[in-house]
Parts: sequence; structure tokens; C-alpha cells
Amino acid sequence: MINFFKALNPLSILWLAVLLFALRAGYMFHAPGKIDFAFTGLFNRSLIPVTGQHAISPVFNVLLAGLFVFIQALLLNNLVNHFNLLGKPTFLPALMYITVSGLFTPFLVLSPPLVCNFLVIWMLHKLFAFYKSKDAKSPAYDLGMIVAIGSFIYLPFIYFFLVIWIALVIFKPFDWREWVAGILGYVTIFFFLAVYYYLNNSFEQFSAIWRPLATKFPDSIAINYSNYLVLIPVIVILVLCFFKIQQNFFRSYVQTRKSFQLLFIVFLIAGLSFNVKAAFTLNHFLLCAVPGAVFFAYYFLYARRKWFYEVLFGLLLISIVYFQFNTF
Repeated sequence: MINFFKALNPLSILWLAVLLFALRAGYMFHAPGKIDFAFTGLFNRSLIPVTGQHAISPVFNVLLAGLFVFIQALLLNNLVNHFNLLGKPTFLPALMYITVSGLFTPFLVLSPPLVCNFLVIWMLHKLFAFYKSKDAKSPAYDLGMIVAIGSFIYLPFIYFFLVIWIALVIFKPFDWREWVAGILGYVTIFFFLAVYYYLNNSFEQFSAIWRPLATKFPDSIAINYSNYLVLIPVIVILVLCFFKIQQNFFRSYVQTRKSFQLLFIVFLIAGLSFNVKAAFTLNHFLLCAVPGAVFFAYYFLYARRKWFYEVLFGLLLISIVYFQFNTF
């Protein structure tokens, strides 16, 4: 299967759709009678009236989430090929994104992190373009606005503002105006939001937006480790990927090296920002799927032992389907 997606064959799009359905069919036909569908958080509850958060059927919920994943997979694949991150055109990033986004059942339904992945891909497109841009003030301003919109949808996305500054450090010489431009872009969105709350005599709700940012990392999280055995092949692939990147690191173009450094930062920030919400929700880690899929694609593109990487990917697919039916 891996070898088929290594080439940029248009027929791969059809097989991506088949795989997408196969990884979600089990859950779709055994979905619970009610799936939470709440995009309203603390600071957009007064903007978006919520009357029926369970109005759509679970099957339609999964299908719509699958459509979002499919579109994001193609956008991510276009992004990777456009900036030549893997050294050759391929459909592996799309394949890996569809696979990673099906790891856990909370990933299979509509959620704010899933919607925010559109913004992550959009941000990466602008961030990678820093390398060849002479002036990054305008893109930095746009990126600040994107982070603000993402924070409006899902508050932990606010930590992606750090990605803007880190990208400026990686790609550009220091220019304080570019750093300030990102802040101005972020403030622009929340200025209009503050005006809305003020005009509706509910400015105290605006101040309540930021309270979750003071949430401390939890001392402990109740985890049934049996449900996370599916991560074993994921961890193996990531470790092999980092070894492969290390081997080829200094042979790569400077832009490629800097891009992978930024992807690693995005992966860490996305993973560690879960503490903003008091309740631990697994679907938060969908934000790690975009950089994770690129890492996966890099390994499978340059892995040499066909029998090994095909078996490893097959085990990953089997474990995903198996754990959809077994929650222990």
C-alpha cells in the first residue's frame, strides 16, 4: 500500500476515500445514540446561540467529520508538495493524515480541534513562506488574526501564537516590527470582540475568557492504558522517523531543515496545550495530527526495507480498527 501512495497518482485520491471510510465504518455503524456536538466555549457562547447541540445524527456527524479530514488531508498534501518538504511529490502526507486522524474514536467526530486543523494548515503555509519573504510584517499580522480566530473556536489554540514568534526566530533575522505585527493581528480580532461584549452589556464575560489560561497542569490523569496500546506502532514510527531525519538532516536544503524544526515545535506546542481546559479531552491531540502526518510520511518515503514498513503500517491500520471495537 505504501509504495502505491509514494507516487503522485491521481487515483490515490479514490483510495484515500476508501481508506477514510474503512477506518470510520466500524464506529459509524456502532456509534452511540448521542454524540456531543458543542462548538461553543466560554467566550463565544453569547455570540452563537445554542439551542440543540445534539441536533444532527451520530452517523451524519461522523460523515461530516470524515469529509473535513479528507479535505484537510488533500490541503496538507498540497502544502508538503508545494514546499518540497519530502524532496519529491507524493500522496503519503494525505495517507498518513487520514490514518493518524482515525487513531481514537474521539477523533472520528466533529470537534473544535478538528476544525482548527484547517487553521493549522493555513498557518504552516504562511510560516514556511517566511524563508523566502523579504518582509514578514503583513504575514505575521495575518497569522496573529488566524490564531485569534482559532482561539475563538478552541481556547487552547491560543498557544499557537508562540509558533509565530518561534518561526520568526527560525526563518528570519530579528525585526521587532514583525514581532509586534503578530500581536496587533491578534489584538485586532479581540478588540472587535470586546466591543461586541461592551455594547451588549456583558463585558464581564469578556474578562472571563482568559481564566482557563491560569489552569495548572493536572497532577494526575485517570487513564486506562489498555485503550492506548494503539500508540505502540505510532511511537515506533515516530522514533524511526526521527532517526531517519537525523541521518538526512544535513543533506537537506536549509529551508527543509528549518521547516522540520518548526513542525517539531508545532507538534510539542499542540500536545502540551491540553492543560488549558480543566477537563481532559482526547480529541485535543488532533492538533498534533498535521505535523505528525508529515513525520510519518517522511519515514515511509525514505524507509528502505519494504517488508518492514509495509508490515508496520499494516499493524497500525489493524490496531486502529481493532481498538474501535474494544474499549476494555
